[in-house]
Amino acid sequence: MRAVIVDPPGSLRLSELPDPVAGPGEVVVRVAAAGVNRADVMQRRGKYPSPPGAPEHPGLEVSGWVAELGPGVTGWRVGEPVCALLAGGGYGELVAVPAGQVLPVPAGVPLEDAAALPEVTCTVWSNVFTLAGLRPGETLLVHGGSSGIGTMAIQLARQVGARVAVTAGSAEKLEACAALGAELLVNYRTDDFVAAVRDWEPAGADVVLDVVGAPYLTRNVDVLATGGRLVVIATQGGASAEVDLGTLMRKRVSLHATTLRARPAAEKAAVVASVRDHVWPLVADGAVRPVVHERFALADAARAHEVLEGSAHVGKLLLLTGAEPPAP
Repeated sequence: MRAVIVDPPGSLRLSELPDPVAGPGEVVVRVAAAGVNRADVMQRRGKYPSPPGAPEHPGLEVSGWVAELGPGVTGWRVGEPVCALLAGGGYGELVAVPAGQVLPVPAGVPLEDAAALPEVTCTVWSNVFTLAGLRPGETLLVHGGSSGIGTMAIQLARQVGARVAVTAGSAEKLEACAALGAELLVNYRTDDFVAAVRDWEPAGADVVLDVVGAPYLTRNVDVLATGGRLVVIATQGGASAEVDLGTLMRKRVSLHATTLRARPAAEKAAVVASVRDHVWPLVADGAVRPVVHERFALADAARAHEVLEGSAHVGKLLLLTGAEPPAP
């Protein structure tokens, strides 16, 4: 199969790799499209290697068709359109994935666009709702509101009846966030998000979803309401910072720092099952949708990374393989 690999370090190139074989409990997916994520950029830079046992080439989510079922797999059939959450290997024409991480393509979603769903839905649902417990009437602050994660967090939070504030770096990005349901729009380049949120909601934010990390830690604690929950899912601005434990204790703040990629398959399967139960009906109804900014050919993965690193996009970027469904 054709696949995009990291070679030399820091660069991407199209190569030929052996076709994967479905092991026990696995499904091989013939890939139609793969989502492009910040984690892929970090892997290309040598800062986020694949977990043990995962394919070494990038790619954390795909859509396509079931091509092969491994021993013990039930509930799927060859040729069925699916999307899947991966630990790696999405930048290729075929990928093997544990069956518990495979999802049906939601009704009404084009097959290619379904590749924009697994990573963001699983990340947002498991962190904002399962872990932080965002409830109706509460306030969510999303940093990077125009990102793939951000656009999904806005939509899901609004669906449960929460209020949403976002930060983004341009008027165009903030307009896109508003169109998805964000109510407070903060340009982090020119405005203080702590002051803006406090003016809008004096009690503060109940939940903060952060991808910046160290530079925002103290301010995130400041913006939280009493009993607030801070969830850090990336450290784009740095990973080391100090926090005043006294402030955390007085405000009864909960601090969570999580990743999804390296979790055991059983944990991922539980997240995927919860997403299928709670999020997929919203997608099928059209209440929540994938936001796709641009599509690239698989061979143009390096260009897709340039666009992602330029941060001018809104939503997700996809790589398309041009594959056809497997023969019955």
